[in-house]
Amino acid sequence: MLIRDATRLDGRRVDVRVRDGVIVDCAASLPWRGEEMVIKAHGGAVLPGLHDHHIHLSALAASFESVKCGPPFDATGLAAQLRSAPGEGWVRGVGYHESVAGDIDAAWLDRVVPDRPVRVQHRSGRLWIFNSAGLALLGGAAAEGPLERDSNGFTGRLYDGDQWLHGRLERPRPSLRHASRRLAARGVTSVSDATAANDAASFSMFRKARDDGELLQHMAVMGGDEIAGCESVQGCVALARKIHLHDGDYPAPEAFMAVLRAARARGLQVAVHCVTEADLVFSLSLMEEAGEAHSFRIEHASVVPPEFLARLAAAEVTVVTQPNFVAERGDAYLAEIPVDEHSFLYRGANFLRHGVKLGGGTDAPFGHFDPWAAMQAAVERRTHVGVIVGPNERLSPEQALALFTTHWSAPGGRVRQVKVGAAADLCLLREPWVVAREALADVEVVATVQDGALIHGGFRMRAPRISAL
Repeated sequence: MLIRDATRLDGRRVDVRVRDGVIVDCAASLPWRGEEMVIKAHGGAVLPGLHDHHIHLSALAASFESVKCGPPFDATGLAAQLRSAPGEGWVRGVGYHESVAGDIDAAWLDRVVPDRPVRVQHRSGRLWIFNSAGLALLGGAAAEGPLERDSNGFTGRLYDGDQWLHGRLERPRPSLRHASRRLAARGVTSVSDATAANDAASFSMFRKARDDGELLQHMAVMGGDEIAGCESVQGCVALARKIHLHDGDYPAPEAFMAVLRAARARGLQVAVHCVTEADLVFSLSLMEEAGEAHSFRIEHASVVPPEFLARLAAAEVTVVTQPNFVAERGDAYLAEIPVDEHSFLYRGANFLRHGVKLGGGTDAPFGHFDPWAAMQAAVERRTHVGVIVGPNERLSPEQALALFTTHWSAPGGRVRQVKVGAAADLCLLREPWVVAREALADVEVVATVQDGALIHGGFRMRAPRISAL
């Protein structure tokens, strides 16, 4: 492959030659060698392919087949959404938040859709709400399961019950094909799946999807204890033991420490879900005690008071943040969180000022999957209605890009470069970076290359004529 007349991040116009999945030449006016595919960049930026350091790929795939239930809908709009769901059988809703219709339950869903089984997922990912028809399909398992009950019986709510639920719902695995190609169209060449419930079967599924061409991206997989025993191969690797903390319901410190040490002994990183200050206090204190905290990741770090910034840097703990949540959920956060904590939300610049290693993910489908929109949010920090959250946390466009251009194993580490010897995982934009940086959410990705193969775009490719080269 030969990419003609591209612009690097530093503004230099170059041709980029790729062979066997590696950049073998990067200079002005390289000669065409006859057998090469040619992509004409016309001055567009050539960047490293993007890596989403925190995503839930199977859930994202399922979300494309689901009913959207979150803001900006109100109760009337949500009812219309659920009633108009196509097909037969289950109605699966995603992205629900209490601002839409309050604390809905089975009775509320029964009034809206009495004749089809319904399950609606809260945007936190921790709660499913079923109607009575849906509960009936769970059969006798419902009576013995973790479903919430009150004096009148089942409320329809299931908290933190995904693993229990998956074993009781007979449904085909959603294809990853559509989600993978949507990601490729935004320049994403690799992802880290952060689903705590991932096990050996999940890992095997990702490997097979890669082998079959269903999944285009390289995969780094987090999950439970079984991930340590999974055999990493080219394109699908075991990354981290994921621990999902629930505020106020923590494991015993000794048990937590045992998990940290066991994972590290098996060559895995440890990624801890932290969305409250209490989560941060609990996990960081034990990480510091365990030592060698450079192998630890804090996912989200949603609320970080100033006194923790130096501690995170000193411990060399990596933070993987989701700047898109400032734009997508910022108005709700401002209404729910005390005013004196608003500047602590999803920090950006202060992490970097203190030397904290910082990577970026979208948390899709619980956030939008577009990393360019996340970068824009990191730069602007503007909510849906226009409020600026933590102006001192704004990143430059280059810093925002860096959140998604480090290696899968090292969020916040060295930013990958378009240079000789680098892997040919590339993202080609229509405009040069000097233009694209001014409106990141509007970036148009015209081609995405992974391991030297085109996985998105190509309308700029030409069958080269020798006289034109």
